[in-house]
Amino acid sequence: MCLEIGNKVAVIDDIVKGIVTKLDNDFVFVKDDSGMEFRFLRSELVKIEMDQNDLTKYSDINNSLLREKQKEKKKKKTQFIKQRNEVVMEVDLHVEKLVKSIKGLDNFDILTLQVNTAKAKLEYCIRNRISKVVFIHGVGEGVLRTELNYLFNNYPVTYSDASYNRYGLGATEVYIFQNSI
Repeated sequence: MCLEIGNKVAVIDDIVKGIVTKLDNDFVFVKDDSGMEFRFLRSELVKIEMDQNDLTKYSDINNSLLREKQKEKKKKKTQFIKQRNEVVMEVDLHVEKLVKSIKGLDNFDILTLQVNTAKAKLEYCIRNRISKVVFIHGVGEGVLRTELNYLFNNYPVTYSDASYNRYGLGATEVYIFQNSI
């Protein structure tokens, strides 16, 4: 690759990019945006004609993969499904669905978060007269399932395993009695 002083370059296996300041046989000296100067082998560098941000302006809008991704973003997944003329709310209690990062959370914190979410969704369904809710909790060791069963006993509901064909073993379907209270 033909590099000259003043060329914009990026390091292949690093996040460093900058401008060539000095050429010395196989070595190239690169000054980054913060003013630091680094020494790299010529083979470790690639010349940049345009920044990535500039390249995205010219991306092919007619690209079928890009169009598919844009369609997926537009489709907002609802937490309600309709079965035989009744509204059923689905609540996924997997911790990765509830928080962005579990860093710093221990098992007790995660379980508390899941149970509190289930309680809030159940009370929401009772207030809004939604007759069925499915809690997807996963199989695991059964700790969350046990806590959910204890929670459901405090409300005017009946509960059982949800459809095996649709959810597998890790879901509980709750039927809310509408005429109690």
